[in-house]
Amino acid sequence: MQKTRNGNGNSKLRPLALSATALALAGLLAGCAGMSSGGKGSSTGMKVSSSAFGDNGTIPAEHAGVGDCGGKNISPPVAWSNLPAKTKSVAVLVFDPDGAAGLGVSHWVAYNIAAERGELKAGEGAAGSNFDFTMGPNVAGTPAYRGMCPPVGDRPHHYVVTVIATELAPGSLPAGLGRDALLAALKGRALGGQSVVGLYSR
Repeated sequence: MQKTRNGNGNSKLRPLALSATALALAGLLAGCAGMSSGGKGSSTGMKVSSSAFGDNGTIPAEHAGVGDCGGKNISPPVAWSNLPAKTKSVAVLVFDPDGAAGLGVSHWVAYNIAAERGELKAGEGAAGSNFDFTMGPNVAGTPAYRGMCPPVGDRPHHYVVTVIATELAPGSLPAGLGRDALLAALKGRALGGQSVVGLYSR
């Protein structure tokens, strides 16, 4: 829910709109969570974190876009552990459901990442740096991390960093998959997912 004010200055609550891609991810992860231990795997115990910020904490400005966005366009560090059994690779997504007037903005799409890697270090989302994993196009169409840049004066946007465990071996998926295409490709192949959420405003 989001608090707004009417013409009399009184506060009221209205529901936040979810983008189609946010709903798609929610559906994919709900399906993963519903798997029993007798299926492909279970997401129970899977952990995702960032050493740059805590869950629902403020993301340091260096991870924002350059220039007026206030940062250095450095992708945040992301770590994962306790993956479901049979996990071979993971995908990492950074998505702002508050961006684009509530339609959502995709900041980072990374996949074909070996599960045993355990993390993506800060800055590994730079264009041309993905030597052992694949990056798909962000909202601008570039296969790289795109730093945060919410409109000036907006309430803090929520940046959802999601790690999806998959049964696919690293390198199985083709290059060029954007967020929606990746989620579609992972249906039936995902084993579990967890997210950490950071906040940023200007």
